[in-house]
Amino acid sequence: MNIDLKEQAHGEIERIFRILLPQNGLAVREEQIALCHAMLDTLLHNKIALCDAGVGIGKTYAYLTACILLKKFYPSGPAGSQPVVVSTSSVALQDAIIGEYIPFLSRIFLENHIIPKPIRAMVRKGKERFVCDARLAQRLEAVKGKNKNEEQRKALFSLNSNYDLDAVTGLSGFDRRQVCVPKVCEKTCRLRNSCRYHQYLKEARSAEIFVQICNHNYLLADAAHRLQELRPLLNDYRALVIDEAHKLPDAARQMYGQSLSAEDFHELCSLLAKEKYILAAQNLREKFRALMGALCRGELLEEAQRTAFVLTAEREAALRDCLSLLRLLQKQLAPHLPRWILHRLGTTEQILNLFFTGDKRYILYIQYDRTGIPSLHAAIREISELLRQAVWQRKIPAILTSGTLMAGDSFERIKRVLGLDGLKEPKEFIAPSPFHYEENCLLYFPDDSPKRLLGSGEEAAYLAEHICRLVEATCGHTLVLFTSYSLMGAVYNQVKDRMSFPLMEVWRHSQDIIHQFKQASNAVLFAAGSCWEGVDFPGDMVSSLIITRLPFPVPDPISEAEREQYPSLKDYIKAVVIPEMQIKLRQGFGRAVRTETDACVVSILDRRATPDQRYHQSVLETLPPVPITRKIEDVERFIRAKKGSDYFLPRERAR
Repeated sequence: MNIDLKEQAHGEIERIFRILLPQNGLAVREEQIALCHAMLDTLLHNKIALCDAGVGIGKTYAYLTACILLKKFYPSGPAGSQPVVVSTSSVALQDAIIGEYIPFLSRIFLENHIIPKPIRAMVRKGKERFVCDARLAQRLEAVKGKNKNEEQRKALFSLNSNYDLDAVTGLSGFDRRQVCVPKVCEKTCRLRNSCRYHQYLKEARSAEIFVQICNHNYLLADAAHRLQELRPLLNDYRALVIDEAHKLPDAARQMYGQSLSAEDFHELCSLLAKEKYILAAQNLREKFRALMGALCRGELLEEAQRTAFVLTAEREAALRDCLSLLRLLQKQLAPHLPRWILHRLGTTEQILNLFFTGDKRYILYIQYDRTGIPSLHAAIREISELLRQAVWQRKIPAILTSGTLMAGDSFERIKRVLGLDGLKEPKEFIAPSPFHYEENCLLYFPDDSPKRLLGSGEEAAYLAEHICRLVEATCGHTLVLFTSYSLMGAVYNQVKDRMSFPLMEVWRHSQDIIHQFKQASNAVLFAAGSCWEGVDFPGDMVSSLIITRLPFPVPDPISEAEREQYPSLKDYIKAVVIPEMQIKLRQGFGRAVRTETDACVVSILDRRATPDQRYHQSVLETLPPVPITRKIEDVERFIRAKKGSDYFLPRERAR
């Protein structure tokens, strides 16, 4: 490695973050600068690094800058054309990278002669997210003159000018499945070389695209193609950045697992009927209906649930009937059906056979939604080994970053899950948040937390009482995080008539409620699920964060299978349960302080977290050093000391 070039590259980091970016409105953050240096060294030395980046560090600017400087000072391949891949788990972050971060950096670097031409980037997605022009034409013809929801009709016809399905709102799930690019494109398709999807692929493979952005599933699909010596989905790349890396294991389980839902069964039957095999479709629908009946619980559930699959006599008979018919249809219809529909029949047969034979390579379970509708899932057991083979053994330098890679003070949990523990020790780098938590945050534990049965009416009553007191102490401006929707509903019913501030409850996918909360100046939001991470509430929106329970993972078939790998329950709790709780707690805590000027009280109402209790030390290891109080009067004093007079205006009080 050329030492002079390395020094020049690191010198550019100093100029960029200390001079150029501040000239364009960004603050100088020592932690961010150190992070970028560490990331560049990782890339230059062809290593793997785990980078735990605290809230507000600006990690996206750090890794994009490191990648651009790698290209400038150490070009690789023909004219330095090999790209870098940035993998994320969220569409919002992908959009921000391509629409905000890269244009911003590209402009500044061009103006200051760091790069000779703009940095080009492109989002890579699976084919099911794009329009097949041939199938669209068929679908548009099929709905002519039909009575169809007007919003859905407009969305469908808008695809004539927009081939990205994710960019269209109002499209029905059925229409989406009918017009998306199929898993197997027919070689005889007259539009094969001219359709918009293939034009997109041609552009994506251009050497001009330096940053390829994808989600974790697409990254893993590309890795699977390479292992099987199939054509890769991504261009050969020289460096990998995995942002939101804590979500990679879940993506791997989804990627390497299998699933079948009632919707999948219905669609397969509809495809056969569309090909004029009406009797076959009817027979198959009857067999599927019998299978779903054998799986169904027939009851409404408070929460979606996973239960281990048990092969009862009824289920065995239903599976045998489905498998027999699927095999017969493949044999009889092979000369007549399109290849991609035959593929669907074969895939459905293979998945059902996993459950019929009890394939030990998989964790077999049933997922029930809140209405009790089942779907079959097979999760691969050896995720860590698969990741090791598919991703890490390629010897590509990789940066894995997130705000929650560490559990407590260790990376051991994430290394074990990601399959990094069996490799040469990856680099570890901690970039603490630049925020002054010791000045702007107060941690509150109640001093009267009684022993109570989790999930009992007593627990709901206690939480309701304490939440009301805290909301009054902070004049609203409160986010209350629950670990279950059922507990959230029970507490909500007890406080809804007592609350003197606007009270809102966000359920699944209720973005409109989150928007309403942000528009109100001093409201109270009850939330669970995805609101533990990925939602920003900067400023005075959330000056009080209440965590009702420590977010321990809910036992399910996957966690039970992992538990079997440990000699005792105590070992399992120490190695898995507590680290998982700590990661989720950090995610929740991150909703409290989102900018340098934010001030917030964080209240943990779970008795198990209080001083002298079992998990108090685990909690303290997870959070940044902050002052602690057990007096609710201190909460009010803190807020009054930190907030201006406008904060306390009563204009948004509930009527």
